Amino acid sequence: MKVVTFGEVMLRLATPGYLRFGQADSFNATFGGAEANVAVSLANYGIPVDFVTRLPKNDIALACIADLRKYGVGVDKIVTGGDRIGIYFLETGAVSRGSKVVYDRANSAISGILPGMVDWDKVFEGVTWFHWTGITPAVSQGAADVCLEAIKKANEKGIMVSCDLNYRKNLWKYGKKAGEIMPALVAGCDIILGNEEDADKVLGIKAEGVDVTGGQVEAAAYESVSKQIMARFPRCKKVITTLRGSVNANHNEWSGVLWDGNKLFIAPNYQITHIVDRVGGGDSFMGGLIYGLLNYSGDDQKALNFAVSASCLKHTIYGDYNQVTVDEVEKLMGGDASGRVAR
Repeated sequence: MKVVTFGEVMLRLATPGYLRFGQADSFNATFGGAEANVAVSLANYGIPVDFVTRLPKNDIALACIADLRKYGVGVDKIVTGGDRIGIYFLETGAVSRGSKVVYDRANSAISGILPGMVDWDKVFEGVTWFHWTGITPAVSQGAADVCLEAIKKANEKGIMVSCDLNYRKNLWKYGKKAGEIMPALVAGCDIILGNEEDADKVLGIKAEGVDVTGGQVEAAAYESVSKQIMARFPRCKKVITTLRGSVNANHNEWSGVLWDGNKLFIAPNYQITHIVDRVGGGDSFMGGLIYGLLNYSGDDQKALNFAVSASCLKHTIYGDYNQVTVDEVEKLMGGDASGRVAR
């Protein structure tokens, strides 16, 4: 089995600790981006994975490639071009003050990508699974076109296609709305991941009677949304929803549900009371889900539980990447949340 992910990877500049932007006189520099985060998760689990993007020819891009390679992600399909790597600035919130992200990714290398720049026939040789997110088509029309190009080629080759709807309102700035672009791409997907905002803003499908700001989430409320998505996109085989109840910036309730067309699977609920870093939480869920669906074939409950447990652990790890092993995730799945020292 082999997985390919496609999207933008960025330089992440985060204020130290819980400092506000106006207080910081230095930033912690790492790398991250939705599809790259998924790739790192899969590589940590021992799944062969390539990450495809477009990066400029400069030392920052080389450092990014070296960083991905360090985690075991295949980088030889990355194409070169453009002038800059995208950047995002992160201010980590605390208690009642939420986190803030400021993007500096206009005219990034991937925003200039065009159909034909990636040899998808070569990229998809021996590949089992292709993953993309709604962030990529939000970057530019060219990125949206290349994403559709990849999805169609994967469909032709019988490759499983997954997407995370991942709505980012601050990115759709090139004259198109998510609802105009995304449906054609989602139509080629076998596995669809999202939350209540994604379904609403991207597909116009609403979850009724749900308030994630109150610290409580009702999994059964998402069954109707899943049914609506499957009815609209008949290729889809599974719809998965992450369930995040935000008590405050440091305390979240975390779970997920999976609808297979007949049954709603509900994962255990985790109280994450001391969040270290929630950025990349959804990506860590997706990485865990892909691993689970590939390795626990026929056991959707176990695959979902693995995804939720993996992403629960991600909230304890600084940076975009979920740097955990299969053994650590399965230990939490088995009920060991003690955090005892492993000797």
